[in-house]
Amino acid sequence: MRVAVNVAIAGASGYAGGEVLRLLLGHPEVSVGALTAYSNAGERVASAHPHLAAHPALGDRTFVATTAQQLAGHDVVVLALPHGASGAIAAELEALGEVPLILDCGADHRLVDPDAWRAYYGSEHAGTWTYGLPELIVADEPDSNVTRQRERLAGATRIAVPGCNVTAVTLGMQPGVVTGLVDPTDLVAVLAVGYSGAGKAPKAHLLASEALGSAVAYGVGGSHRHIPEIVQNLTTAGAAEVRISFTPVLVPMSRGILATTTAPLIPGVDPATVRGAWEAHYADEPFVRVLPEGVWPASGATTGANTALVQVAVDEKAGRVVTICAIDNLVKGTAGGAIQSMNIALGLPETLGLPTTAVAP
Repeated sequence: MRVAVNVAIAGASGYAGGEVLRLLLGHPEVSVGALTAYSNAGERVASAHPHLAAHPALGDRTFVATTAQQLAGHDVVVLALPHGASGAIAAELEALGEVPLILDCGADHRLVDPDAWRAYYGSEHAGTWTYGLPELIVADEPDSNVTRQRERLAGATRIAVPGCNVTAVTLGMQPGVVTGLVDPTDLVAVLAVGYSGAGKAPKAHLLASEALGSAVAYGVGGSHRHIPEIVQNLTTAGAAEVRISFTPVLVPMSRGILATTTAPLIPGVDPATVRGAWEAHYADEPFVRVLPEGVWPASGATTGANTALVQVAVDEKAGRVVTICAIDNLVKGTAGGAIQSMNIALGLPETLGLPTTAVAP
């Protein structure tokens, strides 16, 4: 009889940690181990996640304190912690040397350039782990057989899960970059983002009375922390230089991202050839679908699913390629992306335990 992979979740009381838990409860090769929290330690898991209360694997389980000792001894640890917190606990786990695979859903280990980390996060860099976006096109190693990031993830022991906004922008625009159809020095991205992306901590601007019926931009003017990660990804996809104007907008929905990214079409390129590049690059991807021509992605069509819906068009009057990518920020953007990378690292089928059908309305 096959032994299940024992997975612990640090920060299991939050939105990201709760979504990791929801997906793992349906994973046929996983048993759920320690569920840790900070302020919620000692509370029942069902009190933080009432939507999971009926699952027999949870029962009356409670959150335990987030310590390296509680997390050690598992096959896999998923860190669903605030930025800056996962680096320290990961270092403690490294010192104990007892966890074969760690996945960080925070930003601490995503960036390759420590100067970029210090510039955007204002602290010392915790180090770089294998980047967990399997569909990322790898064009910066021309003499290598690596063509997608999933090939680097096979057998990885330390994985940095991408930012949710980064996933949407990267999946939307990378085919145009790797084929040389667009100019990556003039990218403009505007994203509609659900409020769960801001986390679960109670803050005045996240109250329903403030958010309902209103949209508000944040991280404006080049200050958003996902910018260096987008630049890093599109450089990996073959861009010699990347410049991007990136503006996320909180909109009154609980989850989801709709990312609209545009770039100049390279002069002389036949607009009729553009769509084929996107279709070719995603033809074999299990979780990325290029929609039929004229059908536009909706964030709600990805709710609860590990899917990315993509569309591309050419605005010939403006001379720009327009891409739209919809994802669920908590699934493909975080928890689902983590489990997808976990599957690859462990040699399991990549799609195992991951839904591709969304919920509606």
